[in-house]
This record gives sequence, C-alpha cells and structure tokens, in this order.
Amino acid sequence: MPSLLIVVLVLQLAIYLINTVGAQAINDLLWTLYSKAPTPHSRDMRSHIELQREVVRLKREMAATSSQDQFAKWAKLRRQHDKVLAEYEELSSSLSSFKSTFNRTTTVLRWLSTNGLRFFLQWWFAKRPMFWIPRGWLPGYVEWALAFPRAPRGSVSIQIWGIACATVVNLIWTAVVAGWMLRGQGVKEERKGKMAMKAEKGQGKKEL
Repeated sequence: MPSLLIVVLVLQLAIYLINTVGAQAINDLLWTLYSKAPTPHSRDMRSHIELQREVVRLKREMAATSSQDQFAKWAKLRRQHDKVLAEYEELSSSLSSFKSTFNRTTTVLRWLSTNGLRFFLQWWFAKRPMFWIPRGWLPGYVEWALAFPRAPRGSVSIQIWGIACATVVNLIWTAVVAGWMLRGQGVKEERKGKMAMKAEKGQGKKEL
C-alpha cells in the first residue's frame, strides 16, 4: 500500500492539473477516447458522420439539378435527402443526449476520485499524524497550527500536509511554465539574431 504522504501529494497534483487544464477540456478528451473505443455508441457516431456526408452529397446534387427541366430526378433526390436528413437529425439528437449524460457522469466520477477522495481522507485520517516534528524545534503555537484540526500536538495533520503539497505543486508548475516561456523567448531572439546577421551579410555583398 502506498504511503499516505504520497497519496495526498499525487491527489493534490491531479486536482491542480484538472483545474489548470479545465474540466471541459478533460471531458472532451474522454469523449474523444470513448468515441474511438469499440462501443455501440462509437458505431452510432460513425453512422452519424456517414449520414452527414450523405446529406451534403445529396444537397449538392439537388443544387446541380434543375427542378424544372429535370423534375423527376430532382424530386427523387429530394425524397432521398429528406429521408437521410431525418435519420441524421434523429441520430444527432440521440448522440447529443447521450453526450450530456456522459459529461455529467464523467464530472461526478472525476469529483469523487479527486476532491471527494480528498475530503474523505481528511475526515478518516484527521487524527493520524503524517509525520512528527522533533520536540523543541518550533514554538507551541506553530505546533498547534501544524496539527490542526485534530492531529496530535507535535505532528503535521493531513489537512496541513495537503495544503503544503498544493502549494509546492503550484510553485513547481509556475516555475516550469516560466522556464518554458523564457526558453521560447530565447529561441526566438536567437533566430532573430541569425536573421539579422544574414540580412547584414546580404547587404554587404550588394554593396561590394
């Protein structure tokens, strides 16, 4: 069984990533993965795409056919178009309803597996010390704050450990993003410098 310290850290990391990426983006990703899986709804989605293409094809053929000079052909295309369009709209409505249910279910499961689990752990292990602080290292009021709300005095509670993990994750993520942005700016400036040098060389050649 993994250490409770690691579990809380990983949980805070997952919550931070979800909040950073966005719940809707995660729902869309899960929907895309589900759509590609071999499920009955994935077959419906493939049929939906095929019906959409058929509707567009028939609509183009109708537009290219004169309703006066080629009425019989145009009427046949119109009947086919209306039939396929009705099937397409019915399937679209069914898929839209299922996607709404899928998003609600995904949201509930995601909350239960992250924030719900965090609240449960904080309640279940409220009296359990995450680790002990050597006696005399910190003032009494600091020891009380670190043990808040119900952990033994002189220890760190799961609530305080969770706050510390969330803070560290936020700082590391901010540092990584800042480093990445600085690196990107450095690459852009380096490219600009090379382009400027090439331009200067080109001008020098023209003057000669």
